[in-house]
Amino acid sequence: MHAAGPAQGPHRWEAVPCHTIRSEGQISSRAAELQHPGLVMGWWHRLVGGGEASNARARRPAALAASLADAPREGLDWLGRRPSAEAPRLYRVLLRLGEVFLYRVCAIRIRVEGREASPRGGYILVVALHRSWIDPRVVLRALPVEPRVWFMGSGPTAFDRPWKERLLRRTGGILPVWRGGVGIDVHVEAARAVVEEGAVLALFIEGRIAGPPDRPARARDGAALLALRTDAPIVLMALCGSEVLYRGKRISARLLPPTSVSELIGPRDGTDAVPGTRAELRLAHALTTAMTERIAAAVTLDHPGTVDPPDHPRRWPWLSRLMR
Repeated sequence: MHAAGPAQGPHRWEAVPCHTIRSEGQISSRAAELQHPGLVMGWWHRLVGGGEASNARARRPAALAASLADAPREGLDWLGRRPSAEAPRLYRVLLRLGEVFLYRVCAIRIRVEGREASPRGGYILVVALHRSWIDPRVVLRALPVEPRVWFMGSGPTAFDRPWKERLLRRTGGILPVWRGGVGIDVHVEAARAVVEEGAVLALFIEGRIAGPPDRPARARDGAALLALRTDAPIVLMALCGSEVLYRGKRISARLLPPTSVSELIGPRDGTDAVPGTRAELRLAHALTTAMTERIAAAVTLDHPGTVDPPDHPRRWPWLSRLMR
């Protein structure tokens, strides 16, 4: 079974082009389909999720939760088991299929830098920018298959189809969050379990898909609070280039050297971060600012290398909306 990490060196663009030969009849049929891309995408979103209807539901998590027969569960309560660092066979198969589609058929090119300095596991990965549905797949491409990555992400977004929730519970890889849920303690417990198992906990610090293409949007303090309460090692990732997708698009993922809460905001005396206090929130905000600034500097460096000239062909622009 192939690993998630790319086989090429960390400083080279990855691309495996897919060349196909079509008959005139096939070309005509394809052209006819492209005259009605909205119909094709509408059918696709009804099948696999995404689209405006799913996005609208995700933007109203309280109303969505109230419409469910049972109250939504979060973290380990939803998962029902410890978050293992091992990657099960079904997960590996699905990961490989996704890689074939994205990196061979669609020829998406991912440049990964800094992987050699990352710890084996047992850390919190804080990521920005978050501009596309493809971003979690880029994170998985940048890291080894094992120890596996667990994303702490939106339940309403991930579970927009019942079959997706069932599949994700079986394969693992997500610890759902519902805005306005039961509180942060359940997520601290989940984060601590991931780190203790030697896996990787990944969070997008902006908390949503939005913002400019070349700098972080306003970040949220959730990742910082988890880092404060678990005192886990921190690895920052600068991800850019996914704001628009088309065949052959270049995306950059830079892993910064491992760091820690004390390195980012200085040592603490034990009395300035009592859980649930205003002092803890101030520390979390300072930590969020420090992490965002480091990521922003790396994005400024990397983003120009992901931008194609205006006259560059942008085939398959529907990739931007494929899962969104």
